[in-house]
Amino acid sequence: MQYGFLYQFFFYLFGVIGVASAITFVTRKNPVAAALWLVNTMFCLAALYIMMDAQFVGAVQVLVYAGAIMVVFLFVVMLLNLGQPSAAADIKGTGARIAAGVAGLVLVAELLVLARQKLPPLLPDLPRGTNITVPITEPLFRQYLLPFELTSILLLVAIVGAVVLAKRRG
Repeated sequence: MQYGFLYQFFFYLFGVIGVASAITFVTRKNPVAAALWLVNTMFCLAALYIMMDAQFVGAVQVLVYAGAIMVVFLFVVMLLNLGQPSAAADIKGTGARIAAGVAGLVLVAELLVLARQKLPPLLPDLPRGTNITVPITEPLFRQYLLPFELTSILLLVAIVGAVVLAKRRG
């Protein structure tokens, strides 16, 4: 769906911010700062999914990747004590803080402008009782149940391995 100039502007804005966040993610030396930039990249991807009328995929992107996976990653990083607490902040200096404040005010102004406008609905009118998650969840819990569970076991083994390595070091 095309909503005009505003839609294109935000599509490219989230795309550019996502690519810039991904580049910043791979260039950070501190794993905690890198993880936070990865979370920003995941939020930009979720915004792009939502703009393409894939709200469920956008919500899963935020819940699974920006939420659960990053919590596990940060838990392991903190457990292994890989990051230095003083180097966790990427923004240093007054100029960077002012730029971040201005960017925050611009985003709030954009939200206020969007709140005043009447935008067309993102989802089409579906008949009452239509469940749009069934086509996604049905194969996940029937056809792909074994790979889904094996992935969860793999994550559990990775966390146990991190705990064992941390205890060995201490």
